[in-house]
Amino acid sequence: MIKIKYFARLSESLGVKSEELEYAGINTAEDIIDLLITRGEVWADAFTGDNKILVAVNQELCDRNIVVKDGDEVALFPPVTGG
Repeated sequence: MIKIKYFARLSESLGVKSEELEYAGINTAEDIIDLLITRGEVWADAFTGDNKILVAVNQELCDRNIVVKDGDEVALFPPVTGG
């Protein structure tokens, strides 16, 4: 299983903070995002277009093409700004 965590407006728009996905067929963080997009319009809107989503695997920022493995934690969140 891969634990997925959603943060900030992403969590709010999807109505979920975390979930677990079966590892089968998932090789990269991009594969996870592609799978999530297939869930429907709300999910597709959250991950496509101008929506830039950052990815962290096991609490380290990374590119979407990072290889993930069973037991990893993948965090998805919008860019954060402060002031």
